[in-house]
Amino acid sequence: MADKDTANKEDISNDVDKATNNGSNQNKSEPKKQAVLAPLPLEWTQLACPDAANPSPVDTIRYPWDVMDLPASCTEMDCLEIVGTSGQKVTRMGGDLSERYPNLESLVLRSHLIRTMDGLANFKKLEVLELYDNMIDELRGLNNESEDGAGGVPGRLLRVLDMSYNVIRDMGPVEFCPNLQELCEITVLWSFASALTVTLNCTVADEVYFAWLDIAQNKIKSIKGLSHLKYLRKIDLGANRIRVIEGLEGLVSLEELWLGKNKIEKIEGLDKLTKLRRLDVQSNRLTKIENLTAQVNTLEELYLAHNGIDIEGAKCETGLALSFTALDTLDLSRNRLVDTTPFAHLATLTELWISGNVIKTFDDIESLSNLTNLEGIYLEYNPVASEFEYRKKLAEIIPSLNQIDANVIAGLGAHGYVGVSGVGLEERMRQLQDTVIQKAAHETK
Repeated sequence: MADKDTANKEDISNDVDKATNNGSNQNKSEPKKQAVLAPLPLEWTQLACPDAANPSPVDTIRYPWDVMDLPASCTEMDCLEIVGTSGQKVTRMGGDLSERYPNLESLVLRSHLIRTMDGLANFKKLEVLELYDNMIDELRGLNNESEDGAGGVPGRLLRVLDMSYNVIRDMGPVEFCPNLQELCEITVLWSFASALTVTLNCTVADEVYFAWLDIAQNKIKSIKGLSHLKYLRKIDLGANRIRVIEGLEGLVSLEELWLGKNKIEKIEGLDKLTKLRRLDVQSNRLTKIENLTAQVNTLEELYLAHNGIDIEGAKCETGLALSFTALDTLDLSRNRLVDTTPFAHLATLTELWISGNVIKTFDDIESLSNLTNLEGIYLEYNPVASEFEYRKKLAEIIPSLNQIDANVIAGLGAHGYVGVSGVGLEERMRQLQDTVIQKAAHETK
């Protein structure tokens, strides 16, 4: 029996050896197959390395009259607008642009591939210049740079200058824009400035009449050189790297200050801003609400969501403990509040947004019962929001409410429940933010 098993094992071993040898011979006789990869689409990597036969889109010369059916020259044309989001893109403004169309009042070349500002020298009526979303790295042509002094000074009459989404670093040439006799305001939207400090130079004899300065979404660590902008009404410094609120003392006409998404640890430097109506310091590193004494009679909207403010931080004597006379909207969502006592005396409030805190019971909300003007409240993502008949009880505590979270109150009917609209919280917040932005834009005009 053992001999038989041994023979079977030898047969199996021989079969394995044969199979191995056959496979080895087969591999030797047939060459290995190599994978064939499709060529990579590299056209987009060659934008900066064109050859004579295939120039890149940036280096292809196209003037405004090459992408739009325009007359060779026209003295009656007062507006030229070409948006490059579809079709061919303009790459050159044209050195003789102001000679071709000398009476332009508005020039808009948005979303093109323009690198250099030129052709502006002879414009004498230009009020609107929009070169949004191009590749411009230097402000040029706003003053008369010609040696003979001929032509106009195109920056002098500008009312709107939109250079956002370019690669400009030096804002100094803006000093050529204001005209004290004829200019009331300039609107400047700025993006992609990489300088650590923003400085606007101005001679002693000049005054800058900016109404709206937007330098959000950059890498700014500090703000300097703004003290002469005494007519500025709105400034947006959001999404930068600012740690200290400073250098705003000269902005005595400022009504809106937007500082969201920075690294600010303290509200300060606002003593001279006695006309401030909107203050946004969302998504920073605040633990207290303080130093708002100068705004006690003007502040209408205060946005402090996504910070680390607790009850003690919300009760500072120079903060919400003040008797604000105009405060309408308060946003303290996503902080560390455990009750609503800091807001009990804010009689003018109509909107209170405190979602995403640590408010647990209805007793923690009872202090709001005296706010007879309160119309809307956001309490979602607090523990109390999961309580039984949450909306019904909340409406009983604050009878003036017509909206709870994202839901509009239809009233308490025969069945004793609160009607809802079904609109999502995020959508409702977006709508409210859009309303605020539209209101601000309208008031800035």
